[in-house]
Amino acid sequence: MTGNYTIHEPFARMSKRAEALPGWKAWGIRIIGLVLSLVVCAIVIMAIVNMSPLKVYGAMFEGAFGSVKRSWVTVRDAMTMLCIAVGLAPAFKMKFWNIGAEGQILVGGIATAACMLYFKNLPAPILFLVMILASLAAGAVWGLVPGVFKAKWNTNETLFTLMMNYIAIQLTSYCVALWENPFGSNTVGLINQGDMTGWLPNMFSSGYNKDFGWNVVLVMVLAVGMYLYLSKSKHGYEISVIGDSENTARYAGIRVNRVYVRTMALSGAICGFAGFIAVSGASHTISTSTAGGRGFTAIIVAWLAQFNTVVMVIFSFLIVFLQKGAVQIASQYGLNENVSSIITGIILFFLLGSEFFVNYSVKFRGKKVHQ
Repeated sequence: MTGNYTIHEPFARMSKRAEALPGWKAWGIRIIGLVLSLVVCAIVIMAIVNMSPLKVYGAMFEGAFGSVKRSWVTVRDAMTMLCIAVGLAPAFKMKFWNIGAEGQILVGGIATAACMLYFKNLPAPILFLVMILASLAAGAVWGLVPGVFKAKWNTNETLFTLMMNYIAIQLTSYCVALWENPFGSNTVGLINQGDMTGWLPNMFSSGYNKDFGWNVVLVMVLAVGMYLYLSKSKHGYEISVIGDSENTARYAGIRVNRVYVRTMALSGAICGFAGFIAVSGASHTISTSTAGGRGFTAIIVAWLAQFNTVVMVIFSFLIVFLQKGAVQIASQYGLNENVSSIITGIILFFLLGSEFFVNYSVKFRGKKVHQ
């Protein structure tokens, strides 16, 4: 066959970037994604409720930082979210999909509540130390079980850790029934409400505060420590190699099964510590809603930050800001809660979508004429 003919190639071709984008370009893409999400949200708001988007965004800010009380609550909740995301970071970086943070938080909270109830006569410093160690140990055991099963029998860690959540929920229900106060209320109530024994103290005064305490300092230290652990230590290097290629790790002499077990114990322990933060530093009680879905939301935080525990600080505040703002919108303007959820979903969609353009390039091609 002779003559001119046209070869039609795909309009767009996607490929993984051979080299990582410079930091400023990557963050530029994320910022563009955030701006676009706000524009789309503005269009949706005007179309659905015929309301000024600026007023809605102002209400969101009011819900998160409208008063000193709200600001401290936002900081407190962001720290809890950050703690869970930090716990997920080593497992996810190893591509061990730990979906069991909810259960690990709950068992850590149960251990904390038990210490507050049964060891309240201990001196305060010793009591806090016992509570912290108990929450770490409980979370570590809850993470260790799926780690051992993965190492020994190559079980599916996603399903295993997910099922462990339901066991933890039932265990929490049992403890609530055991400790219910007053009897027959089906709730534990505020533990040690009279003397506030076991409540994390306010770091700015001699009193106690439900909203802000040493949890901020503890979690920030934990985030920095995990960053150094993952980026500077031998264990962190092994986790990174396994995440890139398990076969390469085995060829390099890394004991993959041992790393699975060790890392999941660490991941579970930190999520268990988040249970301590939630019970001792925030709610001062235990219930099946103590985790409140944050174990799943923290997955988004960890993923958006690319498992960088320092960057997680930003995304933890962003997620909590969206949650607080959504509640404020619903109450202030009498909107259906689904509208506020739509706004949150749009913003998260664009933020997650921006990660695609950070990691992949899109090339457009025209048609070529061949002789």
